[in-house]
Amino acid sequence: MSKTVKHKTADTPPSRLMPKRNVRPFFEKLAATIEEPVTELHFDSNFELLIAVILSAQATDVSVNIATDQLYPVANTPEAIYALGEEGLKPYIQNIGLYNSKAKNVIKTCRDLIDKFDSQVPDNRKDLESLAGVGRKTANVVLNTAFGQPTMAVDTHIFRVGNRTGLATGKNVLFVEQKLVARIPEDLLLDAHHYLILHGRYTCQARTPKCGACPVYEECMFKDKAKFLEL
Repeated sequence: MSKTVKHKTADTPPSRLMPKRNVRPFFEKLAATIEEPVTELHFDSNFELLIAVILSAQATDVSVNIATDQLYPVANTPEAIYALGEEGLKPYIQNIGLYNSKAKNVIKTCRDLIDKFDSQVPDNRKDLESLAGVGRKTANVVLNTAFGQPTMAVDTHIFRVGNRTGLATGKNVLFVEQKLVARIPEDLLLDAHHYLILHGRYTCQARTPKCGACPVYEECMFKDKAKFLEL
């Protein structure tokens, strides 16, 4: 007789899968409480978004906005940032974690955008992921936010919320991404990424989820949610 293996996710108690009938109400309730399902990164062009998302890896949106609010008035095109060079770029982004490697990636990305894509941000996964510092998650953010494609970029917030609520459970981000895309109704998928991030950032927090203020408490399958009702 084979053993059933239960996967546990980092810092997240075991979750049961949310019934399919609860998925639409889950997002409808989030939509009723989150007025603007948009990124909190500052940007005014597809290129500015791309650079901000590259910089945001293992960093907060707040730290990235502090950097880009200083950088973009000086340089906000591939040509202008490339002209700064790595050493010229670093003073603008040194408040961000891993800024040395990020400066190298941003300069290389700018060079590739100029040489290979006529200084335009690609609108497809293959070309985006060919750029330095752009992995699947970054590509998904750009495809979703810049080009309106129904992708799901699974960061630490979405990975936690998916597993904790039972919306999409899995032991790695790709599995959770695939499960979310499969389970979320097509007409809700475009904004679902931002609803989940914002819910995870401000309500379904890692250490102390605010279950008492949670709009999707009834739909959530988190087995310990009653313990956090006072938060």
